Amino acid sequence: MIRITDQYFWNIIFILFYVALLTMGVIILQTESHLEYDNLTLIDISLMALASHRLIRLFIHDSMTKWFREQFYDAKVTKAGKVTLYKPATGPRRTIADLMSCPWCFGVWASSFVVFFYFLTPVAQIPVLILALSSVATIFHHFSCLLYSKSQE
Repeated sequence: MIRITDQYFWNIIFILFYVALLTMGVIILQTESHLEYDNLTLIDISLMALASHRLIRLFIHDSMTKWFREQFYDAKVTKAGKVTLYKPATGPRRTIADLMSCPWCFGVWASSFVVFFYFLTPVAQIPVLILALSSVATIFHHFSCLLYSKSQE
């Protein structure tokens, strides 16, 4: 049996919003792009992939952006004075909270953002390079922690 909820409405609205943004981005890049698709190198693709990876980690998991994610949650104060955050039951804030807790979903938005600005202006190459290098550093850190924990066993 198919479960019917009004949350489907907001999910569809956000999908249509994404498709509209993507369409406008493609139209803008057809005339304003400084980089042609045919001229993409493996380095360009790798930089964009690593920058997207870092943006996903930054907005989905990092404590530095926790304040941003929490804006889409409801708060409930318990009798002990402790604040508990929970996703709203329905509405656009629920869709954004779902988006901000799903690396696969947010990855589509983050990748689109990175690709759009990378193609739009050469100035975007600097932040993309910084994000890509920070992604590589994070991967190295996780790998070294894994090796260290294996050596301690």
